[in-house]
Amino acid sequence: MSKLLHIIATPREEDSRTLRVTEAFFEGLENNDPDCRVDTLDVTKEKLPPMTMKAVSGKYVLLGGKDLPEDLKPAWNDIIKHIERFLSADGYVISSPMWNFSIPYYLKHYIDVILQPRYLFRYTEKGPEGLVKNKKMIIITSRGGDYGPDSPSHSYDFQEPYLRAVFGLAGITDITFINSQPMDALGPEIQKQKIDAAKKIAKKAGEAFF
Repeated sequence: MSKLLHIIATPREEDSRTLRVTEAFFEGLENNDPDCRVDTLDVTKEKLPPMTMKAVSGKYVLLGGKDLPEDLKPAWNDIIKHIERFLSADGYVISSPMWNFSIPYYLKHYIDVILQPRYLFRYTEKGPEGLVKNKKMIIITSRGGDYGPDSPSHSYDFQEPYLRAVFGLAGITDITFINSQPMDALGPEIQKQKIDAAKKIAKKAGEAFF
């Protein structure tokens, strides 16, 4: 039985354009793999562990190739729980709007928690090696403007390059973006057209995910 981790990074709930498209993905997934277990993690509501001085100190210990000392382990208990939850999934869906050309701070906090050496990546003589292999990720976004490759605003898209880079470091390279854009710049009629188009793509992606 497959397990999918759905990471929600929008606080807008039923008003979210991003989640409307994500619903279509899960319709397709239900057709494809009705027994798939979905673990939903809403990082806008989850109490994520703070990256305190002790937590960050532990990261440097791990980067140095050593085990966590006893005095740092309490600060890492919740961090390790989130890492294990992430690693237990067979695939990932992230629902994230674009905020200020990048990602919401909730999602950045979550990434800072889980992207840890010796768990998601390690350094080798040939450079960093991702430890999360052979897993797929779908990232569903909504953007107020159009930041596509043919748009004059494309250079302002720091969302997709950043997420590809950080999850690529973890070893996840099979990443598909489904971007609803523009959501606000050209009015409600265009918004509806773009959402409908994205929902069709998302449903097909769900049908082919596993």
